Amino acid sequence: MSTQNPKTGAPASSAQGSHHWLLTLELPSRAMCTQNGTWTPPAGMTRKDAYLALRDALVAQQPELARANTVFFSLEPNQL
Repeated sequence: MSTQNPKTGAPASSAQGSHHWLLTLELPSRAMCTQNGTWTPPAGMTRKDAYLALRDALVAQQPELARANTVFFSLEPNQL
């Protein structure tokens, strides 16, 4: 959900989304996964909607985490 600058490995600022997200899921004593990226949520989307969409996307990549606990979630404007 984010774009890298091929020359530096740094994110390409023009291709970044409006928000930066970080999500950590854990199956206690079995697996833990943290992913992050940038994303522009659709107009009218709530923070809960965004969390569920991002969690669903992570679980689609790693189905074994479907019943995992959320350890951490952050969604903030991607602007300093």
